[in-house]
Amino acid sequence: MDKTNEIDKNFFKATSDWFKNLFNLSDADKAHERDTKEEIKKGIVFRGANLWILIFAILVCSVGLNVNSTAVIIGAMLISPIMGPIMGIGLGMGINDFQLIVKASKNLGIALLMSVVASALYFWLSPLNEAQSELLARTSPNFWDVLIAFFGGTAGIVAGSRKEKSNAVPGVAIATALMPPLCTAGYGLATAQWNFFFGALYLFCINCVFISLSTYMIVRILKYRKKQFEVAAREKRVRRYIAIIALLTIIPSVFTGINLVRKSVFQQNARKFIKDEINSETCKVIAKNLNFHTDGSSIDVTLYGEELTDAKIADIQKALPKYGLEGVRVIYNQGVQNGVDEDDIKDLKSGIIEDLYRNNAEKLKSKEAEIAKLKEQITFLEREKTNIQNLTSEAKAINKDLVEFSLSNTEVATADSLTVESVIMAYAKFKRVQRKSEIGKLEDWLKARTKSEKIKLVID
Repeated sequence: MDKTNEIDKNFFKATSDWFKNLFNLSDADKAHERDTKEEIKKGIVFRGANLWILIFAILVCSVGLNVNSTAVIIGAMLISPIMGPIMGIGLGMGINDFQLIVKASKNLGIALLMSVVASALYFWLSPLNEAQSELLARTSPNFWDVLIAFFGGTAGIVAGSRKEKSNAVPGVAIATALMPPLCTAGYGLATAQWNFFFGALYLFCINCVFISLSTYMIVRILKYRKKQFEVAAREKRVRRYIAIIALLTIIPSVFTGINLVRKSVFQQNARKFIKDEINSETCKVIAKNLNFHTDGSSIDVTLYGEELTDAKIADIQKALPKYGLEGVRVIYNQGVQNGVDEDDIKDLKSGIIEDLYRNNAEKLKSKEAEIAKLKEQITFLEREKTNIQNLTSEAKAINKDLVEFSLSNTEVATADSLTVESVIMAYAKFKRVQRKSEIGKLEDWLKARTKSEKIKLVID
């Protein structure tokens, strides 16, 4: 029995030693600690050639985003030296070097300012001002961006601590994508689209925080020597400052990571809920808006085809917990199918008005505004004699990029109160992403054309 236990212990020890050796970062390939520190410190400063390279890389990346070229964007990320200050902050935290943290932070601020200014100047002068898909992808960060920044930063510092430098560092520059968010922030500044500006800066900050944290973690695993101080009180004060900086960095990043996970899970569950419970052969979801908020999320869907009955909506609502969407508010914007006879629509509206007038006097008072809107829609339907081809021609004259267009009277039902409101729904598809000013011009035309302020424009 004792011999069996001894064999088991030896086997466990041998296996444990094999794994330790397999994942050992302090092997013969490890570069000298001094060399790694100097290499990181050398990339921190943005002055002279380094600053010019950064600016040119930003301009190359801006062109790539402007013309929607992935290859050009990747090339710009390979050129960029912006990883230096971010890894410098992590190194400074790991070796208790407060001066290094301050120096790296200062240079990161310079890089951030020059990058945003350079990209904003480019987009301000560029004749191409539509937001392409590559640019739009950098406006709202998600949980996967956190993972990419953390794992990418870890790979970067591990590769940087080796004697033989591999292609991992350029790969990290591409994977973490530090340049495109800065260029997107510049685009938002140049076009005064502040949701682009702040969303892109938020993504850049997430990348910086988690790359620094991964650098700090590997520096401590490698047991780099901490900076020594002659005065013990000064050393204690510096460690306190670094601890405060670390906490200020880690605590918000934890909350950010948790919220991004919750948002990603909500969006995934909401898309599955829409696909399984709402979309059908007779009723198609042509637009959806998934709004995640910590104090209450909502799903806004625009439907095309057969209208959902109150009973059907109630059944759909009951399925929400099955998808982890308890308490989520669902808003249904329902439209009628193309090809429905105009007289039938008039009869439907007239029937609604008659039902309203059959209610008691108290209810009639509260419904006066709704009746007026219904009458306005009936007047519009009686006045509108042109067919959809003529309407499309008018819309095409306003916007040359128009590909498809549809206009129909619509009933919007709110899931909570089950109240019904009559609006006009327009559907438009364009060759490329449109600016807000172009969308606004089309909406103004629709309001003037239909003599109604109740317009819902759905863009594909």
